[in-house]
Amino acid sequence: MTDITQSRQPRSRLSRILASSPGTFLLIVAILVGAVSYIIGLNIAYLDIAAARQVIQSLRSDSQKLKTQLAEHTAKEVELQSKLATTQAALEAIIPSENTYMVKPNQSIIVADGRLTIGLIGPPTNESININVNGKHQAAATGDVINIALEPPTTCQVRVQSFDMFKAILAASCAGAKPQ
Repeated sequence: MTDITQSRQPRSRLSRILASSPGTFLLIVAILVGAVSYIIGLNIAYLDIAAARQVIQSLRSDSQKLKTQLAEHTAKEVELQSKLATTQAALEAIIPSENTYMVKPNQSIIVADGRLTIGLIGPPTNESININVNGKHQAAATGDVINIALEPPTTCQVRVQSFDMFKAILAASCAGAKPQ
């Protein structure tokens, strides 16, 4: 009898549970596989979230750089538009638009291919200016048109565009008679 008792060694609780029924063993294995899968899934999700956060941070940085560049370009555009307007104004002061002339007080100019002599008599007043057109004195306000008949087929017009205390801007043109 001693042989039989010696051959039986006490079993551990785990080995007894596993030996008792195969369904219990499968259940424990399934629980372990599930737990390991859950932990692996959490790690994969964490890695995806960390990568997404890094991409978001990179995009925020790029967005901030682009906003800064846009602000710089906008400021440069405004500066260039201002320079363009100043340059255009200076160019128009030097070379006015076609048939548009700037006349200063007590100055006369020859216009319309030498057909008209226009002079500004004295400084402009608040309401009108005194113009000498081919020796004839005229008082005119902004928007007034002075018609001059030279030869029968040619008529000329002098229009007051604007004036201030230092100059008058006039438009002068001549046209031949229209055929009938």
